[in-house]
Amino acid sequence: MEQRLVGNSGLRVSALGLGTMTWGRDTDALDAGDQLRDFLDAGGTFVDTAASYGGGEAEQVLGTLLDGQVDRADVVLCTKAGLVRGRDGVRADASRRSLLDGLDASLARLGTDHVDLFLVHTPDAVTPPQEVADALQHVVASGRARYVGLSNHPAWASSHLAGLLARTQAPVVGLQREYSLVQRGVERDALPAARALGQGLLAWSPLGRGVLTGKYRGAVPSDSRAASPHLGAFVSQYLDGRSTAVVEAVATAAAGLGREPLEVALAWLLARAGVACAVVGARTPGQLRASLAALDLVLPGELYDALDDVSGPDADHADRWDSTASV
Repeated sequence: MEQRLVGNSGLRVSALGLGTMTWGRDTDALDAGDQLRDFLDAGGTFVDTAASYGGGEAEQVLGTLLDGQVDRADVVLCTKAGLVRGRDGVRADASRRSLLDGLDASLARLGTDHVDLFLVHTPDAVTPPQEVADALQHVVASGRARYVGLSNHPAWASSHLAGLLARTQAPVVGLQREYSLVQRGVERDALPAARALGQGLLAWSPLGRGVLTGKYRGAVPSDSRAASPHLGAFVSQYLDGRSTAVVEAVATAAAGLGREPLEVALAWLLARAGVACAVVGARTPGQLRASLAALDLVLPGELYDALDDVSGPDADHADRWDSTASV
């Protein structure tokens, strides 16, 4: 698998990343182990998790796999903190206390003394940006993380923090945002800003929360995320008319190439300038293997342009991320 640099840093990650949002909740330890082994066998390295995934269960499962079953050196490990669950539900908290305590708890669950990339999970409108920047500097200085970055931050927020950290030992090297053929809002400002600042984009939900696989063309399968009580609303946002038109275009392109729709969707995204990695959150080993099959596909120029045209972000195509959706 191709290895790519994250922005202007020396951090190398696999073009396809393995997401773990479903681990410990919808994906049991056995299937998670099969996914990780298949991923590493295919040359993958970047594994993405978060303190909030399953209330820590995803990290717990991953930590068990890293304990004697997988060589830690083979994994580029990324985790996130800054989303906390309290009496009033989930809220953003990127205070020094929250970030450091969250990371320490993650390291304990993962069974390691450091992660390769540590991300602030979501913007915090309350904590002063300088405090967030100071905490990220401390994370690197203390050896808890090798690199730091941001997740789901808008362009102005990521640019501000990048400026605060620009001349430190902890520059912002990566920005994790949702990006796919049905969600291209990142192209308006966040992606251009990231490229100008030397940050690599780590694209989450590159298959449009599953709709770009074509599985929802006609009905909602009973075993799908859209039918899940905790992920149904997360997926349903892309079951609208605009997204359906894009899915049909992808399916038509795939049929012409003799490939699967998800392979076309991933090939399109991996060819976009500034994308360091596409993080696929497969629920089953079979779903992951289907995504791995896309790695040899290079779209013909005219087909790439046609998909670009049919899915282009329009003025009212806003980002639709909900901070509670990935908890």
